[in-house]
Amino acid sequence: MFVLKISFVTLVAAECRIEEILSMLKSRKSWVEVVLTGRKAPHELIEAADLVTEMKKVKHYFDIGVKARKGIEF
Repeated sequence: MFVLKISFVTLVAAECRIEEILSMLKSRKSWVEVVLTGRKAPHELIEAADLVTEMKKVKHYFDIGVKARKGIEF
């Protein structure tokens, strides 16, 4: 298995079009896993995906003054 992780920010910076990304996904080898990260995924990518996850904070100790810790938050 080979995992390819790409962020939407990278795709936007590279001026990739959705059609190019969809073509790459369809033509990849069966042993390649692609992980696209980022917010506001285009509808076409969500439809083509096998798995879509949206994470959001429900509760975080930062809200009560706990500072970010090396190795945990950064």
